[in-house]
Amino acid sequence: MNAAAEAAVAAFDAADSLEDLAEARRTHLGDASVIARARQGIGSLPKTERKNAGKIVNQARGRVEKHYAGVKKELEARRVREVLAAERVDVTVPTTRRQTGALHPITALSEQIADIFLGMGWEIADGPEIEAEYFNFDALNFIPDHPARTLQDTFYVGTEDSGQLMRTHTSPVQVRTMLSRDVPLYIACPGRVFRTDELDATHTPVFHQVEGLAVDKGLTMAHLRGTLDHLAKVLFGPETRTRMRTNYFPFTEPSAEVDVWFPGKKGGAGWIEWGGCGMVNPNVLRAVGVDPEEYTGFAFGMGLERTLQFRNGLSDMRDMVEGDVRFTLPFGVHA
Repeated sequence: MNAAAEAAVAAFDAADSLEDLAEARRTHLGDASVIARARQGIGSLPKTERKNAGKIVNQARGRVEKHYAGVKKELEARRVREVLAAERVDVTVPTTRRQTGALHPITALSEQIADIFLGMGWEIADGPEIEAEYFNFDALNFIPDHPARTLQDTFYVGTEDSGQLMRTHTSPVQVRTMLSRDVPLYIACPGRVFRTDELDATHTPVFHQVEGLAVDKGLTMAHLRGTLDHLAKVLFGPETRTRMRTNYFPFTEPSAEVDVWFPGKKGGAGWIEWGGCGMVNPNVLRAVGVDPEEYTGFAFGMGLERTLQFRNGLSDMRDMVEGDVRFTLPFGVHA
């Protein structure tokens, strides 16, 4: 047993790695080792010899196990030192590495839509976010007691009789543009709007819209449909198509909801409600000094958050407004 123990100790000391040590342990402490076979043979000895033989074998085995544990500890410590040395980073060395930033996906989508309309020869118009009640409601044919005028839907600012509010849509930009310029005109109005909605997975009190307005001689619903078809195909893919469903809006007549058939819809291709549209109500044209007998117009609008949500398969609109860069970065520079 002493010779077997000495051989095992020598083999452990000669091991240069944890793998070599494991191999030496199998040789000297495994089932086929001298010490293991000696333990198995104790049972075949006469009773008077078993006690003494067991003591000798166990002492040898204990010595070998203890030495193995010591060598293993030393090799593990050496491996840790080697790994630390190999992976050492000098934090004092200057670096030229810079984290790449990303536009917020709503900003990127807004810019993409603006580029689409500029490519069609349209112009981009903008206006104030704190708006006069006249431009937000009156000039757009909203009756005085329309539900949209109530505090349950609209943020009013200033004194009670100031008539100032946070715009609830970007349509006031269209009114201001028609008052300041001559027709014909073709404008798209992307921007931020405000409504008294609770923040949840599908609503937010501050969100973004893009609205379009075209006023010219001879415009029809066919021109509106063609414009929406082109916008949808660029945003959602060449297989996308649109459909219209009859609806009512004070500022358009006839009015419709527009749906898109989106091949990439989460859960499978299908129809999704996208926005509202219609022919500009003659009362709106009269309010800005345009003769509805000579000119016609069409208008449309849709929410950017909703567009981004179903186009990119996002489940919770709150992710767009919480400012977490972990949400923004995967979109890269473009949405």
